Amino acid sequence: MTIALQYSQVTVNDVDESLAFYRDALGLEVHNDVASGPYRWVTLGSPTQPDVEIVLSEPHAGRSPADGDAMQELLVKGALPIIVFRTDDVDAMFEKVRAAGAEVLQEPTDQAWGPRDCAFRDPSGNMVRFLQAPPR
Repeated sequence: MTIALQYSQVTVNDVDESLAFYRDALGLEVHNDVASGPYRWVTLGSPTQPDVEIVLSEPHAGRSPADGDAMQELLVKGALPIIVFRTDDVDAMFEKVRAAGAEVLQEPTDQAWGPRDCAFRDPSGNMVRFLQAPPR
């Protein structure tokens, strides 16, 4: 039996604004864009690992009004889970994302536990980290 991550949900305030970050600044490719009533889901993946995806959607998409309100509250607080991407060049990724105008939370840093990483906020306030494994 095998197991692999297929996709992970990323809740955002505005799908179009978030596309400018995840597609244009990070370089992810749009795999699917599905409308459902007043909402939509956009699935993006890495050009080098197209079978692992993220799905962007708004807090109320596919949720009850109460659950959507709760998600919106967590999103506004910046309390949703961190998104972590792996890269082979964290410094180049940092410069690319910073040049796109993303809010910098942490410049590239060598961590005591091994990796080099940096952090930004996406347009909705989610923390997005980029991690580079230490040399072997």
